[in-house]
Amino acid sequence: MLRTTLIAAASAAVLAMAAPAAAQTVLTVSAEQTTTWVRNFNPFGQTSARFTTLDFIYEPLVVFNRLKGNEPNFRLAESYELADDLKSITFTLRDGLKWSDGEPLTADDVVFTYDYIKKFPALDFISVSAQLASVEKVDDRTVRFNLVSPNALIANTIVGMPIVPEHIWSKIEDPVTFANETPVGSGPMTEITRFTPQVYEQCRNPNYWDAANLAIDCMRLPQLADNPQVLAALADGSLDWATSFIPDIDNTFVAKDPEHHKYWFTPSSLVSFQLSMTTPDENNRKAFNDVNFRRALSMLIDRQTIVDIAGYGYPLVNEDPSGLGELYKAFANPEVATQFGQYGKFDKDAGIALLDSAGYVDADGDGFRDNPDGTPIAIDIEVPNGWTDWIDAVQISMETLQEAGLNVKMSTPEAAVWTQDLIEGKYSMTLNALAAAANPYFPYIRSFNPGDFGKSRFTAPHWDNPEVMDLLNKYTQVKDPAEQKAIMDKLQLIVAEALPLIPVYNSPSFYEYNTKRFTGWADAENPFISPVVSNANPGRLLQLLALRPVAQ
Repeated sequence: MLRTTLIAAASAAVLAMAAPAAAQTVLTVSAEQTTTWVRNFNPFGQTSARFTTLDFIYEPLVVFNRLKGNEPNFRLAESYELADDLKSITFTLRDGLKWSDGEPLTADDVVFTYDYIKKFPALDFISVSAQLASVEKVDDRTVRFNLVSPNALIANTIVGMPIVPEHIWSKIEDPVTFANETPVGSGPMTEITRFTPQVYEQCRNPNYWDAANLAIDCMRLPQLADNPQVLAALADGSLDWATSFIPDIDNTFVAKDPEHHKYWFTPSSLVSFQLSMTTPDENNRKAFNDVNFRRALSMLIDRQTIVDIAGYGYPLVNEDPSGLGELYKAFANPEVATQFGQYGKFDKDAGIALLDSAGYVDADGDGFRDNPDGTPIAIDIEVPNGWTDWIDAVQISMETLQEAGLNVKMSTPEAAVWTQDLIEGKYSMTLNALAAAANPYFPYIRSFNPGDFGKSRFTAPHWDNPEVMDLLNKYTQVKDPAEQKAIMDKLQLIVAEALPLIPVYNSPSFYEYNTKRFTGWADAENPFISPVVSNANPGRLLQLLALRPVAQ
C-alpha cells in the first residue's frame, strides 16, 4: 500500500480559553466584498454562502500544502491509504470527533455526504461523484472510496468536498437552496453569535477536536463593499487579516504603521480573459468559437501595461498560451513557445492583420468589425463590481480592442451575479482567475471538465475537448514521471493551439495582516502555509490555528 500517515508533532502549550465574554479574543477579517451580508452558510453554495463557511465551519479531511510540495496536513482524517492499483483510497478519521452540537462525527457522515451529492448532483461542485464507483463504511472511523478508474491524484479531489452531518442534512428537502443559517459543523469557528447586514461574528466550536491549538474566540467580519473600503479598514488598523488588491501598498498601507502593517505576495492564480463558447448571443458565439478570433484578441491584450498600471507591478505577466507560465515552469513544454508563442504576446499590428485575414471587417460601415458573414459582434466584458484592479485591466484592454475596431463595453455586476453568469455560460467576455495548485493538472481539470459545466465558474468558457479530457484522465492513471510528462507536454500543445483561455498574468496571492494584536503570521521568512483568507484556500485554516494574541 502507498500509505500516508500522520506525523506527530509537538503541540503548543494549551492556552486557557475560559476568559469572560468581555475579554474574548476577536480576529477582524475581510475574506470577501459585498454591499450587504446575507445569512447563508450552505457549504455546497458556490454563489450564496459566506466565504467563512468552508474550512472554518466545515473542516476538510486533509489540507494539502502547495507551498511544500503538496504535503498533507491531516485534519478530520488522521491518515489515508492509496491502493497499489490506484483503484481505491481509504481514509481513517480521528478518534472521538464531534459535530459542534455534540453529536459524534463518524464514517457514516462521510458516506452520507458522498451519497447525498450523488442524489443531488447540483451539490457536487468539484465533480467528484463521476469518479467514484462507490463509497463504503469499513468501520466507524474508516471509509473506502472505490474509484471508477485508477487515479493517483484522487486524494486532492476528495478532500475538496465538505463533510456534513447526516443528522442535520438528511432532513433537508432542498439542500440546493437551503441557507443553513445556524450551521452545525466540524471546524474551529461554527457559532454565528451575531449577524446583521453590516457585520457578523463567527465564534469557536465548543466541541472542536483541536481546541488546544485554537487561540481565537471569534472572527468578526465587517461588511466592506470594495477594495477602497478594505484599504481604509487596513490603513486605520481595524482589520487584522485581509485579502484585497491594495494600490501602492507600501505608501497606502504599510507607511501608516510600518511596525505592524505587513503583506506577503506570492505568484498564484492565473488571471485570463475568457470568452463563452455557449454565449446566448448567436453572433458573438460565431466569433468566439473561431480560434483565429481568439488568437487576434490575445495579441491585442497589452499585458505589461495591465500589470504596471492596473496591477501596480504586483502580478507576473503570463504570455504562455498554454496558461502554465512561470508558476508551473517545471512542467513547461518548450514546443509551446516555438509553435504558438506569438499568440500570447502583445502585437497590435499582428492582431489587426489576423482579424483582417480571417474576415472580421466592418461590413456595414458602422465603424465596428463584423463576423465574416456580416453579422455584428458586440462584446460586453463582465467584471465584478468593486474589483478595482480587474476593472482597470478591462479598461486598459478596451482601449486597444476598440482601436482595432471591435465593439466592446464593460459591465460591473455584483460578484454573485457575475459568478452565476460564468457558471451558466451566459456572458460574452470576462476576466476570471484559477487558483494555484501543486500540479498543472488541477487548473486544467478545473477549467476544461465538461462535468463541471453549469456547476463551477472555473469552466466559464465551456470549451469541450474530448481529447483533452482523455489525456487528463490518463495523467492520473500512470505513476511513471516520464509518462506523466509526455501527457502534460501534449496537453499544453493542444491548449496553446486552441487558446480557450487568454492568459494575462499570474496574480499574486493578496495577503495583508496586522501584527499589533496577533502573532504567528506566515511570511517570506516562515512560509509554512499559504495564508490567503479567501474561500479558495484551505490553507487559511492552518493560518488561523497558528495565530496567538499579543500580550497586553
